[in-house]
Amino acid sequence: MSTPALRALTAHVFRAPLERPVVTSFGAMHDRPMLIVRAEDRDGAVGFGEVWCNFPAVGAEHRARIIETVLAPLCVGHAFDDPARAFARLTEATAVLALQSGEPGPFAQAIAGVDIALWDLAARRAGVPLWKLLGGTSARIRVYASGLNPDAPERLAARCFAAGHRAFKLKVGFGRERDLANLASMREAVGEGDLMADANQAWTSAEAAAHATAIAPFRLRWLEEPLRCDRPWPEWQALARTAPMPLAAGENIAGDAAFDAAIASRALGVVQPDLGKWGGFSAVVGVARRTLASGARFCPHWLGGGVGLLASAQLLAAVGGDGLLEVDANPNPLREMTCGALASIDDGSADLGDAPGLGAVPDFAALARFVVP
Repeated sequence: MSTPALRALTAHVFRAPLERPVVTSFGAMHDRPMLIVRAEDRDGAVGFGEVWCNFPAVGAEHRARIIETVLAPLCVGHAFDDPARAFARLTEATAVLALQSGEPGPFAQAIAGVDIALWDLAARRAGVPLWKLLGGTSARIRVYASGLNPDAPERLAARCFAAGHRAFKLKVGFGRERDLANLASMREAVGEGDLMADANQAWTSAEAAAHATAIAPFRLRWLEEPLRCDRPWPEWQALARTAPMPLAAGENIAGDAAFDAAIASRALGVVQPDLGKWGGFSAVVGVARRTLASGARFCPHWLGGGVGLLASAQLLAAVGGDGLLEVDANPNPLREMTCGALASIDDGSADLGDAPGLGAVPDFAALARFVVP
């Protein structure tokens, strides 16, 4: 049976206000955005994706316009029997435009969200979950609570533990004294549970080496983005030789060549692509499998709404390995209302089940109060 052509490709922006900002070493989020892509074919089958859009503050609206004015005209009316062909078409057709406008990142992010939606559509048409369509053998994945801010993180960790989490990642990069105090309170709160730290590109090489040594007593499973993502791999390799814990990065890497260089460097013990920021399923499945083949750990990055979280979960289940799914611990109704099976965490794990596609359909009526016109 032939694949029907796309009838519509639309972008939907939502924003939820925050009582407390989500803080990183480089800035803060004062609301929670979500940009959902909806793809519908001429038979009426639909699929959903999500675009990374946390920064800058108007990022979601901007990427939505890219989808509506550039990507939709390239897709609507065309049939794609393999979503990877659509990914290749969109990437090639917009390559010069992305360079000319100085916006390769936003274009890649918009294409990634479209790719996720087309894979969801393909799996729903096939009547199987994405993890199974992509070759996975188990719907069960391990997870960790992420995004723990530097203000009394042990309190949020305690709530996450009560909700079923057994692994936790703390934001660091706020000064050594504060970081050490927070790590001490976190280690006390989580006991022998897995503990990680994310510096969000905060340090120079010398600072990173000193901080890595200082935080060694807290037995971290990994130290994430201690250096800027544009630092050369020899700097990362030098840090990896002295750091007492594995280094992690990947959310700010884009392109097969860049990921292959990262994997080949052996500087990263944990590789963390964000499929809503670059690549979607079409490219990141390959990155994940090459990561695992190298002996490194694959742990997909995600900090956004529930559609992208489900996509990241399906990706992890598809490729297997001993990785963990990042689950934002901060309150976010846009995640909570759309994350399907991931709303339930049991002893550090989640079961994605056998529902087709991503496993859940966004309820646009329930989300209406968060719509950005």
